[in-house]
Amino acid sequence: MTLSRTSLVLLSAAALAGCAGLQPRPALQSAFVILGDDGAATARAIVSSWSCPAIEIDGNVTTMSVRSPLSAIPPRPQTGDAKDRPAPVSSPVQSCETPLPASARSVSVAGQSLPIPVKAPTRIVVIGDTGCRLKGKEFQDCNDAEAFPFARVAASAAAWKPDLVIHVGDFHYREDPCPADRPGCAGSPFGYGWDAWNADFFTPARALLAAAPWVVARGNHETCVRGGQGWWRFLDPRPLRPETSCDDPARDGIGDYTDPYVVPLGGDAQLLVFDSANTSYKGFKAGDVRIEKYTGTYRKLETLSARARHTIAVDHHPLYGFGAEQDKKTKEIRIFGGDAGLIQTFGAIQPRLLPANVEVLLSGHVHLWEQVSFSTDHPTQFVSGFAGTAEDIVPLPATVAPGTVPAPGAVVDAMSSWIDGFGFMTMERKGADRWDVVIHDRDGRERNTCTVEGRRSRCALAQVPRAVSQ
Repeated sequence: MTLSRTSLVLLSAAALAGCAGLQPRPALQSAFVILGDDGAATARAIVSSWSCPAIEIDGNVTTMSVRSPLSAIPPRPQTGDAKDRPAPVSSPVQSCETPLPASARSVSVAGQSLPIPVKAPTRIVVIGDTGCRLKGKEFQDCNDAEAFPFARVAASAAAWKPDLVIHVGDFHYREDPCPADRPGCAGSPFGYGWDAWNADFFTPARALLAAAPWVVARGNHETCVRGGQGWWRFLDPRPLRPETSCDDPARDGIGDYTDPYVVPLGGDAQLLVFDSANTSYKGFKAGDVRIEKYTGTYRKLETLSARARHTIAVDHHPLYGFGAEQDKKTKEIRIFGGDAGLIQTFGAIQPRLLPANVEVLLSGHVHLWEQVSFSTDHPTQFVSGFAGTAEDIVPLPATVAPGTVPAPGAVVDAMSSWIDGFGFMTMERKGADRWDVVIHDRDGRERNTCTVEGRRSRCALAQVPRAVSQ
């Protein structure tokens, strides 16, 4: 019998399919799209198997590349109170990735559709500080959807149908074991392995990861001594190298710092993302290596900011925001300003702290929502750190006393805040440098509205009332 060329092709395809059927299917844990340098998109997948999944881009099927091989995250030497406690064993996973061409119109991983980047996004969700706090003497009820509502917040944000999601840092919070007398977090995974990362971020964020590509800023919870190993394996947009992986404490001086990058927004606007994870709110002493590191960061910000007329900066630590703390004895409330380490290093170069065409700074770190605008030439500051972790409950004032500034020379013109309420922030573009900002609660209901024009912003409410019920 003579076989035609078509028959041979079909038989070969059937044979290959049969062989493929013998291979274990990658157990997909999560799949999403991350944006990095110049807006370059990368599809990421996390699997609990040794093989990376298939990715289909515009009908063409290939296998994703290994970013980090199948293994548990190796434990680092324990310090402080944890030094005598064995590190928890965590599930092994493999991280996989594939760069996406700018022309891509459809992408799926293991049959799961992924969102496609929009060249000029007009609808942006901003969230931060999303994990469930288990550390020291502070323990959140991670098993209670009311006390840890990040999944609800993420689903509501996804329903808003964003073009882009910005996370301003602090993804991982489950560091210590839940105490035996706390049923609200009983059985929670902890430590820096996949199980804690999955419970804290990837599982509750699933709907929002599927809704739009993400831009991610690194928080202090993702430094090498904390969640840095997971940060590098799962989220950082750059290539993973042994010296940056945070596996070796001797190389933390490399793994704890990354270069800033821009994500174009179209219309002569851009995001400028920078890593402030390892700064210090106390400032730096003479000779601290971080002075040199963050001085270098600022020089790169200067160069990158020149690429567009309108720049929105993104980092974890606010430069121009306020926080509040209350004395336990006197009940007196003290207002404090932005991050001292960055103000010290950036301010030594530029009193404004950020380059001249940075009009807005999006940050987290303080567990509330906040807006501050200035009569001086400083960017407007938004703090969106209210999506999941235990909230700050000491109120900020509707206005501050004359002379009270969050950073040297930054004279407050208007401010707004919401404490003790979970939710997310959205930005909808109305012009080259104009945005409508809405603050939503965990169910997507509007709690406040703001307008942004250039470096100025104004909100409808100076203080959002606490919700009677969530």
